[in-house]
Amino acid sequence: MKKLTMMAFIGIFIFLASNAQAQGLKIPKMDLSSQVLGILDNTKGLGLNADQESKLKKDNKSFVDELIKISGSNASDEDKKASFLGLKNKRTKFLTDLMGSDLFRKYSGQILKGINPLKSKLGLAALAF
Repeated sequence: MKKLTMMAFIGIFIFLASNAQAQGLKIPKMDLSSQVLGILDNTKGLGLNADQESKLKKDNKSFVDELIKISGSNASDEDKKASFLGLKNKRTKFLTDLMGSDLFRKYSGQILKGINPLKSKLGLAALAF
């Protein structure tokens, strides 16, 4: 009787073990441009008006598109660096004109905190921030 009970227990255990599927936490993977755009579009605490928000989001989209375009180009690293730094200067001027220097500094601080974990993925493109 003990053998029969033990065999039934082992049989049930094997059956359940073979049917069990490992369930892990599935994190949706976002592409790098979506991650960067999400960070750039975060304007909480800045108090921007609707017009400023609209202009910022439009510029953010074109900025990220340009970053990806430069990153994927066949240009040399030196040319890419120059392009990223030029893009940074152009963006700094736009943001300063849009927000003013104090708000721009606050926004830039938020951006740098958000971009920091992505710097290794961004490579040379991180120079644009």
